[in-house]
Amino acid sequence: MPAFALEPEQREWCARLRALAAERLAPLAAAGEPGHINAPLLEELGTLGLLAHAVPAEGGHPVSGGEARAVHAAEERPVSAEGGGPVSALALCLLRESLAYGCPEAETALALQGLGAGPVADAGTPEQRARWLPAVAAGRAVAAFALSEPGAGSDAAALGLRAEPDGSGAWRLTGTKTWISNAPHADFYSVFARTGEAPGARGITAFLVPAARTGLSGEPLDMLSPHPLGTLTFDAVPVTRGDLLGEPGRGFGVAMRTLNLFRPSVGAFAVGMAQSALDASLAHAQRRPAFGGVLRDLQSVSHQLAEMATRTEAARLMVYAAAAAYDRGDPGIARSAAMAKLTATETAQYVVDTAVQIHGAQALQRGHLLEHLYREVRAPRIYEGASEVQRSLIAKELYK
Repeated sequence: MPAFALEPEQREWCARLRALAAERLAPLAAAGEPGHINAPLLEELGTLGLLAHAVPAEGGHPVSGGEARAVHAAEERPVSAEGGGPVSALALCLLRESLAYGCPEAETALALQGLGAGPVADAGTPEQRARWLPAVAAGRAVAAFALSEPGAGSDAAALGLRAEPDGSGAWRLTGTKTWISNAPHADFYSVFARTGEAPGARGITAFLVPAARTGLSGEPLDMLSPHPLGTLTFDAVPVTRGDLLGEPGRGFGVAMRTLNLFRPSVGAFAVGMAQSALDASLAHAQRRPAFGGVLRDLQSVSHQLAEMATRTEAARLMVYAAAAAYDRGDPGIARSAAMAKLTATETAQYVVDTAVQIHGAQALQRGHLLEHLYREVRAPRIYEGASEVQRSLIAKELYK
């Protein structure tokens, strides 16, 4: 069976997730305030056991191998809010696509929890994991992934946040992080700073920094995307060896392993939005009168719909294939993950934009599904590695 073919149990799980998104999550999302953390929505994601698919509450980073392959078997039973066990990349993709179709806000809230807690699962101590992962998986604590800086967005190895030794075997963090999802109101941050063991990526260390730490402050950013983003300022924030995520100088690898897991699922998020826009366009073209018939009778429109559907399905298959390869532990994960994210996010931008064109002015009205998707769909082409970065990564991998 091809890597991207879903089994009946997996398809049934996706259908249940779409129903949950529409019936239980969308009302909570609508009651929230754009740009702010939606605590009731997070708690419901935890209660439903959905956060446990992005946050392994017990030790261990999402891993490849046999335990992650039979995804559908795990989906036949409810997952407790306490999580546990490895995260399957394919299950995460199915979850993110299904939630994005019915409630993008819920999808984003779930993904940000997984991304922020990923370095803790990957490289945290048993004490760090026990303290934070169950609370994140239950929706009781908010996690954030703090990598980007004003002068180091796409070039993540060029970080300027300094971790300066204080003479006692600890460090002081000084500098700024920006465009950080869930900042400044997260409960803890997975922070990447320069300790200087070597130039470039080899001199970066990962730390777990609780939000209450002395010297840490932040402010929200007013962005096009409706999810919370902010800037963090580190004014000699103290961190000790007990705050390390892994070894000094090995933090860049921690960040990249987390991103390699989540990049295909960013593609899944995009595919979910593309499918939602496509379905809305099919329904609109079927009922909208035009030139003595309906829109779907016009060849220009029917060809647009065919192109949207074809590109969406192609992106979906690439996402599933990359996720299945990750779970199997296949070589070339970085390349397949980058290809999946690149293709899916660029496709979703095209599909949503075309859907707006098919709907006309009504799609630009505040509160319309497509107006909302149009704002949501733009950011994934930038975050977790812009499309240009994905192309560079793919080209580099081709010559290995």
